[in-house]
Amino acid sequence: MSDDLLLSLETKLDRLILLCNRLQQENAQLKARESEWQRERERLIEKNELARSRVEAMIAHLKSLDTE
Repeated sequence: MSDDLLLSLETKLDRLILLCNRLQQENAQLKARESEWQRERERLIEKNELARSRVEAMIAHLKSLDTE
C-alpha cells in the first residue's frame, strides 16, 4: 500500500474512533436522562394515585354525610 493510502485510512480510522467515543458518551447521557425521566414518571404516578385515593375518600365521606 502507498503511504498516502495508509495515511488516508489512518485518518479515517481516527475519525471513526472519535465518532464512536462521542456516540458512547451521548448514549450514556441519554440513558441517564431516561433513567431520571423514569424515576420522575414513577413519582408522578404515585402522587396521582395518592390524590385519586384522597378524592375517592372525600367523595365517600360526603356520600356518607348525605345519607345521614
